[in-house]
Amino acid sequence: MTDTRKSPQGEWSSHFAFILAATGSAVGLGNIWKFPYITGENGGGAFVLVYLLCVVLIGAPIMIAETLMGRRGRHNPITTMETLTAEAHADPHWHYLGWMGISAGILILSYYSVIAGWASGYVLKAFTGSFFGADAPAIKQQFADFIGSPIQLAFWHTAFMLATMWIVKQGIHNGLEKALRWLMPSLFVLLILLVGYAMTTPGYFQGLHFLFNLDFSKLTGGSVLTAMGQAFFSLGLGMGAVMVYGAYLPKKVSITETVVIVSLADTVVALLAGIIIFPIVFSNGLPVNSGPGLIFETLPIAFGSMTGGWLFGIMFFVMLVLAALSSSVALIEPAVAWLVEARGFSREKAALWAGLLTWLLGFASIFSFNSWAGFKLFGHNLFELLDYVTANLMLPIGGFAIAIFAGWMMTADHSEAELDLPKPQYQIWQLLIKYLAPAGVFFVFLHVVGVL
Repeated sequence: MTDTRKSPQGEWSSHFAFILAATGSAVGLGNIWKFPYITGENGGGAFVLVYLLCVVLIGAPIMIAETLMGRRGRHNPITTMETLTAEAHADPHWHYLGWMGISAGILILSYYSVIAGWASGYVLKAFTGSFFGADAPAIKQQFADFIGSPIQLAFWHTAFMLATMWIVKQGIHNGLEKALRWLMPSLFVLLILLVGYAMTTPGYFQGLHFLFNLDFSKLTGGSVLTAMGQAFFSLGLGMGAVMVYGAYLPKKVSITETVVIVSLADTVVALLAGIIIFPIVFSNGLPVNSGPGLIFETLPIAFGSMTGGWLFGIMFFVMLVLAALSSSVALIEPAVAWLVEARGFSREKAALWAGLLTWLLGFASIFSFNSWAGFKLFGHNLFELLDYVTANLMLPIGGFAIAIFAGWMMTADHSEAELDLPKPQYQIWQLLIKYLAPAGVFFVFLHVVGVL
């Protein structure tokens, strides 16, 4: 009986606690850093509409599947997949889906922590007035000097990983819940304050027009697939975090209702980031299609020249750090849970060893920006290679496998029991998870490997 299965780590204390945790897992640098710049590169409003459709039709159904698998298994992703595989009388090799999720989480966090370190360093730069009066070449040189220094990057990477490890070692109630209870509200308060500032800028309505005007002539096939990929990755699927957080979810909580709330919150954060960034960009006559440098090389120019730029620059980069931290604890939690449950580690020891491994792997990314910049594998430096292998290969494969397992391997009785939906709604979810979601992820995968 699955009702007798209990997570060794305990459960979230409330429905609200899980919503905070799952939202924190989803909301991160991908929403505030990546979403605005890829929207800028893909023409604005029409791209946003496609992104929203993909969240509803692909991302949310897979998130529901991963959550229900976690709650039914009640353990870390590896043990959960072993349990569910045996229950479904499926091929035992399915348990490697759990291994891939944990591995993806550690690999992603190894370079995610380095980028979060950039944001942490830029909080200090904003505070000390480094952007004040600086022109574009000066800001660009600041960024080049910053990432060109292994010592600076190592310092901020270490500080960020220590904060992540400290939160995770406290456990579900004293660590994850307590941290997320102030991290997520603080993030939303900063977002609202920055939106309020954006409304006072001369480029506010121009920014809104760019973000929401539907000009389908700017859409390409590549744009549609990019929107699909961003929707999938922004929800944090396929890396074990949603599965392990689902393992801590009380039986009485509705999975579907919770995923709808989390998907909405995740999407709102991405849209608010666009509402903040594009008016500032237009108000200062900056290029909207600046790519990945939009946050670290373009916005500081605006912060250095606009009224109140010192304060709002600090707030913006603090917001980035908070968003990154809420995701980092989710990325490392599956590995910590496995070490505790399968290897008998104390939670403190598990957080230490998982964190130490992640921290050491992070130096590959640190050195790829300076000392090892000339070292390439398959045309990528080590940071780019880690990003490509995880985000473009491991996560699509993981998401596709989750959809196939939940839709085709698990019996309808088991998934229906976890979701507890009216029959018509359950049948809609089954249609999405069996056919539309895996087809969508498959096309994303073909795109990123260059077939489409």
